[in-house]
Amino acid sequence: MNRSSKHTIAIVTTVSAALGGTIAHAQDKYALKSPGGIAFSDFKGYEDWAVISSARTDEVLKVIVGNPTIIKAFKEGVPGNGKPFPDGSKMAKLQWKPKKSTEAPFVVDVPDTFAQNFVMEKDSKRFPNSGGWGYATFNYDPKTDKFTPDPTAQADCGNACHTVVKAKDYVFHPYQKR
Repeated sequence: MNRSSKHTIAIVTTVSAALGGTIAHAQDKYALKSPGGIAFSDFKGYEDWAVISSARTDEVLKVIVGNPTIIKAFKEGVPGNGKPFPDGSKMAKLQWKPKKSTEAPFVVDVPDTFAQNFVMEKDSKRFPNSGGWGYATFNYDPKTDKFTPDPTAQADCGNACHTVVKAKDYVFHPYQKR
């Protein structure tokens, strides 16, 4: 083997090791579990779920999405028809820090940095003390491009807030007309 071949092999080996290291460090967000035991994998595919509603606070823009089970229930009139959401209903509240659009010819806030994914899932057997709903928060760090379970969020942490909408089966956001 000549010196040029050895040099090429060394470069290929170094690049392969570097790329392999990068791939090995990529986060599998679906491997995460909240302190309350809710797995991020329970919400796999949330990126493509239908929009339920949107909201805005001074700090964040929110888009609330739901899995097919909860969307079907909304379309059937739940919770306005007095029925509860069925077990298997899931929703995710995706939250971004807002910024003013620099492109629109009018004043409008648009999403900037993704901040958090707050999730809810209905499972009456797993969460009997919180109206059948389990809650979890997965915070996003744009610097590391990683999600982490919120260490202070227990499976029933959202219930204290959501009791004010108990008559709506603990769900704040209605399915918006289209």
